[in-house]
Amino acid sequence: MKLTVNLKENSYPIYMEPGILKKADAYISQVFTGRRILIISDDHLDTLYGSKLRKTLSSCPEAYECHSLVLPHGEPTKNFQTLPKIYTAMLEAGITRSDLVIALGGGVIGDLAGFAAASFLRGVRLVQIPTSLLAQVDSSVGGKTAVDLPQGKNLVGAFYHPKMVLIDPNVLDTLPEHFIRDGMGEIIKYGCIKDASLFETLGKYRSFTELKPELTSVIYRCVDIKRSVVEKDQFDTGERMLLNFGHTLAHTIEQYHHYEKESHGEAVAIGMYQITRMAEEQGLTPAGCAESIKTLLDTYGLPCTCGLPLPELTTAITRDKKNLNNHLNVVLLRRIGESYVYPTSTEFFRKDLLL
Repeated sequence: MKLTVNLKENSYPIYMEPGILKKADAYISQVFTGRRILIISDDHLDTLYGSKLRKTLSSCPEAYECHSLVLPHGEPTKNFQTLPKIYTAMLEAGITRSDLVIALGGGVIGDLAGFAAASFLRGVRLVQIPTSLLAQVDSSVGGKTAVDLPQGKNLVGAFYHPKMVLIDPNVLDTLPEHFIRDGMGEIIKYGCIKDASLFETLGKYRSFTELKPELTSVIYRCVDIKRSVVEKDQFDTGERMLLNFGHTLAHTIEQYHHYEKESHGEAVAIGMYQITRMAEEQGLTPAGCAESIKTLLDTYGLPCTCGLPLPELTTAITRDKKNLNNHLNVVLLRRIGESYVYPTSTEFFRKDLLL
């Protein structure tokens, strides 16, 4: 399967195929004619796939010169202090603007490697090979790269598109259940904001195990939705903000526990349900949407509450990147499958609410 993100000079292909990782060289050679490659991964993924990828690339007809950087796994790694380690690895590998960086991992590695590639020498070629469900359906596509600050998530970053994205659904077989739930939070989001039929499809199954035979087509549908949105709004000032449904609360929930409790997808699940519940109370979303979301979250083992008092999150909410022109833009639902951006303020959030 192939999709193309059409952004004129920033256009790039997305290839999706079970087992594609084993023949990554054939695809990479289509967009890269240099010799030197730095593969950035984490200590979990490098053991599983890093050595195999390096062997594939170094033994192919192009005989790429492969270097690697292995970082600790987890969101705490995605901070400003990690960047010098990446830049040092690039310098030691002799990476130039004619060389290539490959992000092999989940959202953390994709964001980190992407931002480093965007900023090193003012831009080095990048290929994304997402290995988590969340990264495959969401973060590897669209060109957003970032690191976290103590004050909030993704506050330093850049729009920097890869030259290619390679998605291998087979790598999901090695994911712990926790990371499957993480990705399902974003998949449910796509159904909520853009595709009622996808939402309905997800509701036909009683677990991820039952859904799995449909997974490749589900991933394809999510990526296609994101491709379409990104083409219309490359820099996240209009329709692309719809992709942040639930994220206004999600990022603050993650930050509250220093990214060590709820995963991103779990926090998004909580955010989607709680924001929809508040919108229903204010007559901004039809009654019943929140309960429909909760039913699907329950099916896939995702939370809808976290026990945090909302006033403790208000300061972080004001730093949300959807805070434009002194308005906090919250993504709400007109119905399941149709969303809109609602300009408001922190007054939208009930001060007495326990999430």
